[in-house]
Amino acid sequence: MRAVRRLGRTPAELGNTTGVSGSPDIIELDDGSIGVIGTDITDELGRQPLRDARCAPDERIVRIPRNTLLHAAKDVLES
Repeated sequence: MRAVRRLGRTPAELGNTTGVSGSPDIIELDDGSIGVIGTDITDELGRQPLRDARCAPDERIVRIPRNTLLHAAKDVLES
């Protein structure tokens, strides 16, 4: 598996990074799946954040800034 391209603008363009640490991002993978780089908030929300939403042991809930998703939406819809 490998990353093919970024969806949306770079974290620097969106003002979502200091350039020193990690940066929230959304990437397309070579199998067509989507990868998300964000802050792990699984422990804060728990394994069942909503009545009908569950996080399996091999999954994580990550937080990304709203503007990251909004700017990626166009690229996702055009794919």
